[in-house]
Amino acid sequence: MRDLGVGFKFLLRGQRWVARHGKQYEFGLIPGLITLVLYGAALVSLAIWGDDFVAWSTPFADDWSSPWPGLFRGFLTVVLWSLALLLAVLTFTAVTLLIGQPFYESLSEKVDRDVSPDGTAPESGLPLWRELWISARDSLRILGRAALWGVLLFGLGFIPFVGQTVVPVIGFFVTGFFLTEELVAVALQRRGVELRDRLALLRSRKTLVWGFGTPLGLAFLVPFVAVFLMPGAVAGATLMARELLGEETREDADSDGHDNDHDNDAEEITP
Repeated sequence: MRDLGVGFKFLLRGQRWVARHGKQYEFGLIPGLITLVLYGAALVSLAIWGDDFVAWSTPFADDWSSPWPGLFRGFLTVVLWSLALLLAVLTFTAVTLLIGQPFYESLSEKVDRDVSPDGTAPESGLPLWRELWISARDSLRILGRAALWGVLLFGLGFIPFVGQTVVPVIGFFVTGFFLTEELVAVALQRRGVELRDRLALLRSRKTLVWGFGTPLGLAFLVPFVAVFLMPGAVAGATLMARELLGEETREDADSDGHDNDHDNDAEEITP
């Protein structure tokens, strides 16, 4: 259980790191803001036209006696919007990372250089288009796994009592695991760690992953919070990736104090 606290500390250390590196934080906000606008527009559209869509897709309920068509379609509308919200939470990180690949790649490299004893950071050596392709491909695979979990948990949600108590808790842990995978992928992909190996690595330290990803997933449920936490989440995930791989980290580099010339806020990220 100690790893739960360690994972949460990595999340806090990442937020503290970007707080001390203003330029990196500002650039890291851009992808999240773009994704937020896109998702917000989609959810608002669903809220406006969701009733019409449900009515169109359930013509068989037209002949039912009142009030059953309204109750049935109202229930389906709530379910549809809830699933859309869950999907938005599960995919927000993947889409934001894909949009902001150059930004977060540079941020992650900066974190690696800042905490590495020799001041260096691993590089993939791949062209940008190749990195984007790998990131998109792996994200789709992760989203497929997350969707299967979502369907399973949705079905279990109809079990009395268990569906209203145990299932939501499991859902948050599942969300936290997949959120963490997407975030650590930024650092691990640069190190040439394939998706299958990444998943095996994360499963070997599940409590560490849950300690990092579960509170982050809960925070992402609050509007706008995900945007402001994303840069720090990437930084914290980079620190955690080093822990998972057993890489040495200078503890003084991300402490509350400032770290000599590595803490130059004037240094910008180059996408």
